[in-house]
Amino acid sequence: MPVVHLLDYVAGNVRSLVNAVEKIGYTIEWVRTPEDVEKAHFAEGRYLNPIQKHIEAGKPFLGICVGLQALFAGSEESPATPGLSIIPQQLSRFNDINKSVPHIGWNSAVLVRTGQNVDQSFFGLQDHSKYYYVHSYAVPYEPGYLEAEGWTVATAKYGDEEFIGAIGRRNLLATQFHPEKSGTPGLRLLKAFLDGREWDSSLPRTLHNSGQGLTRRVIACLDVRTNDDGDLVVTKGDQYDVRAKAGTAAQGLVRNLGKPVDMAQKYYDQGADEITFLNITSFRNCPLADLPMLEILRRTAETVFVPLTIGGGIRETVDATGSKISALQVATIYFKSGADKVSIGSDAVLAAMEYYRNDKRLSGRTAIETISAAYGIQAVVVSVDPKRVYVRSGSDTVHRVIKPSQTGPSGEEYCWYQCTMKGGRESTDLDVQQLVEAVEAMGAGEILLNCIDKDGSNSGFDLELIREVKRCTKVPVIASSGAGKPAHFTEVFQQTSSDAALGAGMFHRGEYTVKDVKDHLLKEGLLIRQVERPL
Repeated sequence: MPVVHLLDYVAGNVRSLVNAVEKIGYTIEWVRTPEDVEKAHFAEGRYLNPIQKHIEAGKPFLGICVGLQALFAGSEESPATPGLSIIPQQLSRFNDINKSVPHIGWNSAVLVRTGQNVDQSFFGLQDHSKYYYVHSYAVPYEPGYLEAEGWTVATAKYGDEEFIGAIGRRNLLATQFHPEKSGTPGLRLLKAFLDGREWDSSLPRTLHNSGQGLTRRVIACLDVRTNDDGDLVVTKGDQYDVRAKAGTAAQGLVRNLGKPVDMAQKYYDQGADEITFLNITSFRNCPLADLPMLEILRRTAETVFVPLTIGGGIRETVDATGSKISALQVATIYFKSGADKVSIGSDAVLAAMEYYRNDKRLSGRTAIETISAAYGIQAVVVSVDPKRVYVRSGSDTVHRVIKPSQTGPSGEEYCWYQCTMKGGRESTDLDVQQLVEAVEAMGAGEILLNCIDKDGSNSGFDLELIREVKRCTKVPVIASSGAGKPAHFTEVFQQTSSDAALGAGMFHRGEYTVKDVKDHLLKEGLLIRQVERPL
């Protein structure tokens, strides 16, 4: 098999890139020293001088995400750190006045056609395809500037900002998006680059029209735990109770809805934009290196080329051997096994309470802070489990209240959202707005917003909760809890500014597929990513 040289710069999920390269018929050799770059045909990372010589020598080079950003002169993110200056432009941060930052999700990479090769595809890029982006800084597109220097450019739009999604010239190709996380379109780009097919007339030219921009993400969530026979299964609870109700054949037993890897593959094939695994028992008695979730991640990442999130047990711990392990070490092992993001729950609540006790001073020691510092804020999701507490008036509590559309059980006209821990079993004196503001300050890049009152109800998302949280954060928010039919996804996207929405039980029970949801969204005029046939 042909060989690809890969440099792991120890800042993300390289396992998925390895899987993608092997999927399209290549093998990996690791670049472990600067000298190794000289013999490499493909490299990515931070060995600046050897990489610059590699590019100047005309050898093929693909830069992904930070690999694209490093080619430019510099960035607002770190003004004192110069880039390679192969392209003399600067990166700037997205404007967050009217949109979430980071920019997370599926967006376009539309080729700017300049009169040459107008009927051909550039490294397999298609105007109608969607690619997975996750970043806060980007290179603003200046029409004609780079094209005049011989560069081929593909752009994307986020709100009113147009930026460079991919750029190439001769031996060099760089993408702001992650091809290894972009399903068939991403694999097609990787294969075209590795096969040396810069321009390809065999792919039909597709004209992009009104479909440019960030899509609405549909996420499939799998709650994973051991059942009563000791097997790892996907389950689903009603208000977090995963045991079958009285009067059923499986009364009192953990609901077994399927095998995690098989179900993840099924949802990927149906068009899920992301897969989230929530490890709801955390396998506390297993040595960390033997966690069953690691094997689930490894196997899933081999064939599922969309982002994978893992939650549960992301905290400082002591394993069964007595070894003390930091939250960062736990996250690192998950990333190396194929995860793209980690989700932090109860530990985030404890960290937020400490944050307010210390007059909003950051300690630098929390799981959120250490993991986001090492891997970027986009790698850290905070899972929030609030529930409504009804009061007769706003003066009855120190917490921020809303006036919901429905009154409480005793006619109360107001409520506040109380944060809970340990799967809703412990209540706190922290409201959801306080929690979200605290974890954003610590470095959380995304909020997974659950709702205990809605969990398992199949009655739709808590739109009032989502609106309230969106008002007090700039990071993306994933709506969760309550989805029972495709129309609920339409509601949450049309009536709130939620960035993504998550479904579980309705998918697991086979009542609806992910494709059913996306078809409904498309029918209602919402922009979604459509599945493309495998290579």
